Amino acid sequence: MSFRPQLHLAVDAMGGDYGPRSTVPASIQFLQQNPQAHITLYLHQSLTGDVDASHPSLTIKPCSSFVSMSDSPSRALRYLKDSTLAMALQSVSSGEAHACVSAGNTGAMVAIARHFWGTFTGLKRPAICKPIPTVEGGHSYMLDLGANVTATPDLLHAFALLGAAVSHCCDQVVSPRVALLNIGDEVIKGHEDVKAAAGLLESDGRLNYIGFVEGDAIYSGMADVIVCDGFAGNIALKVSEGVARMAVRQVNDTFRTSLYGQLLGQFARPVLKKWQRRFDPARYNGASFLGLNHVLVKSHGGADARGFGYALSYAQTMVQQELVPQLRQSMEGCFVS
Repeated sequence: MSFRPQLHLAVDAMGGDYGPRSTVPASIQFLQQNPQAHITLYLHQSLTGDVDASHPSLTIKPCSSFVSMSDSPSRALRYLKDSTLAMALQSVSSGEAHACVSAGNTGAMVAIARHFWGTFTGLKRPAICKPIPTVEGGHSYMLDLGANVTATPDLLHAFALLGAAVSHCCDQVVSPRVALLNIGDEVIKGHEDVKAAAGLLESDGRLNYIGFVEGDAIYSGMADVIVCDGFAGNIALKVSEGVARMAVRQVNDTFRTSLYGQLLGQFARPVLKKWQRRFDPARYNGASFLGLNHVLVKSHGGADARGFGYALSYAQTMVQQELVPQLRQSMEGCFVS
């Protein structure tokens, strides 16, 4: 009988802005920290000779093509079925790997994963979801973060059910507070799809719907689940990441500009380091596609090796928590096919 590791990750090594420069060192470091794991790197065949594959738990699979960040979902699905992304996804559907991790083209990931894996019965499209930190020290789940640029009221309703199930399965929240992201908290605010979705959520007895939240309340902790379309969610997330990086840089620059600032910085450094760790965007890299029949984790396209390592760890957590089987069972009968 062949040995199957406790965790086997399939990595699209060509995805993202940095490709193998990020994915390869991150994978090797992850294996050094997790000796029970195995990683298969799906790499373009022209680069296999440039990668150190000496780690016993690392396998290199050469592929004849890869999906670029500019490839359309239809092109990726129709013409790039032998790509690094497609082969990594197929290894999961065949049972060889437990999960797939990629920093690549989001649209292509959705199209190919839906083709090979399918979604929960009755669910039309998956959503990108991730935990985000709150000022209270906990986290909320936010979705969709980019899988669907637009979302109908029915789809937003489905995402609310998915988000509530994740909060319950992962954090054992009995009745997760669900909110819709909007430009105001008054019921008359927002476009028609958001207002129609609010009606669906409010009338669904399975949901603890608390109303609208504005962008400045995303990190307040007032909601356990925040629902939005992928356009608004992706912008909100990236603005937050940019503000966090700017704040860290401004604080560091302030302490370096004068002797007094340097002296003050010595006393403040422990507190600042704790704050930086708490809100460091790299630590929260990695988001899961909810509603697919297997674990697919999306890394930020601009993630470096450290950031991609967090995405690998997030995939490990999703597998260990058996999130997909739990969600599928919890969602059974929720969606009308």
